[in-house]
Amino acid sequence: MVDALATAVERVDVVVVGARCAGSATAATLAGAGRDVVVLDAATLPSDTLSTHLLWPAGLAELQRLDALAAVEALGAPRLTRAYAQGAGYGVGSGFPPVDGIDYAMCVRRTGLDAALLRTAEAAGAEVRPRCRVTSVVWDGNRCAGVRYLDAAGQIVELRAALVVGADGRRSTIARAVGAERPFLTVPSGRDCYFAYWRDTADAPRHIAAQWRAGADLGTAFPCDDGLVLSLVQPPSVSKHGRGPGAAERRYAEALARIPDLTTRLSGCERVSRVRSATGISSYFRRSAGPGWALPGDSGHFKDPVTAQGIRDALHYGRTLAESVVEALDDPRALDAALSEWERRRVIECREIFHWTNRLARGENMRPLEIELYRSAVGNPELAEITVGIFSRTHRPAELYTPARALGLAVRALRHQRAHLPAVLTDMAREIRDSTREWRTTRTTLRGNAPHSAAPSTPPATLTIAGPGEHHA
Repeated sequence: MVDALATAVERVDVVVVGARCAGSATAATLAGAGRDVVVLDAATLPSDTLSTHLLWPAGLAELQRLDALAAVEALGAPRLTRAYAQGAGYGVGSGFPPVDGIDYAMCVRRTGLDAALLRTAEAAGAEVRPRCRVTSVVWDGNRCAGVRYLDAAGQIVELRAALVVGADGRRSTIARAVGAERPFLTVPSGRDCYFAYWRDTADAPRHIAAQWRAGADLGTAFPCDDGLVLSLVQPPSVSKHGRGPGAAERRYAEALARIPDLTTRLSGCERVSRVRSATGISSYFRRSAGPGWALPGDSGHFKDPVTAQGIRDALHYGRTLAESVVEALDDPRALDAALSEWERRRVIECREIFHWTNRLARGENMRPLEIELYRSAVGNPELAEITVGIFSRTHRPAELYTPARALGLAVRALRHQRAHLPAVLTDMAREIRDSTREWRTTRTTLRGNAPHSAAPSTPPATLTIAGPGEHHA
């Protein structure tokens, strides 16, 4: 039926489904290299999307590589030159290790950020078509060869391409179409996420990106554009029965009340938005490349927003995908090899921060070794810089927990927390067990070769339409 209704057939080098971070980065890079690129998005653009939108220096460096940083900075978000983290009463401040000369972070609301990226892609030569909803993919044997979509006028258009890029978020239409929707590794989060915007006060420290941990709760204050501050809380997750009408407002207010220093930071601020939520979150890896298709951004890999990695990874792996395939688009065998290597590289590069994120997303009270880490970092600038650098990908978690440093933390925890000796010993045993499990997962599931069983042996002919939303931390 879809074939009979198709009213037009076009041919391009690449079709990108999704016009936000990953999609714009892919399109801008390919179009800038002279390729014919069409970007489809079901939304009216520009528009907002669910996102916590903190950009560490590594994320801003990606904008700089795309020639989009100046346009994003013009939106007026302050440069966040200091990071502050408090846990168990210990406050740790640090600057940001520079990435490509950028030593600050920014928190930029998505409507403005996405619009700047979209203009960058168009300036590079990509054609962007909003209000176009993909309804199915086109197959040539077992090779993805394009898409069919419903355009803004209600006409069905067939768009043939050497490569279909699904940059359409966690509920990816393209992932489902190619049989990659089911992740090959999933780790449920122990936290729910709620956030709102506040009108900041005139004397607020708008150069500081701050995070507090109190009990099992985590909260942040990130100054952003238009004089606002984004305040996010991540309390322990609850069952579906705790997510009914009014739950977001209630759980947000309750979590704020349990984090007194965040409440103090927001004193005098006026909340100017409703509370938005992301619940039932899971971090995952999906099969992200196959014959004629690829999934950058959240469509292929997602991490809990607790470490704010989503936008950086969407930009980085959209750009590197484009750089990997730009010379291979005219040769299917070369293209498939490039896609496979790009996918392998992403798994390898992301697996350590994936484990780190999942630890922070457990939704538990701070453990004795975590408390000792905060205590030690107060008087150790190098330790504080490494910790901040993990979030910006200038340092690896392994640099923080070297054998010598882990032993030192354990000894100091035994000395400082003698009243809680059983808890300290239990935590040490758990650390060994968790590290062993992560090592095994890295060497097996995340060894860098995604299981090909995730792809369909025979391609589906049609596709039920999915939602267009992306969620980036």
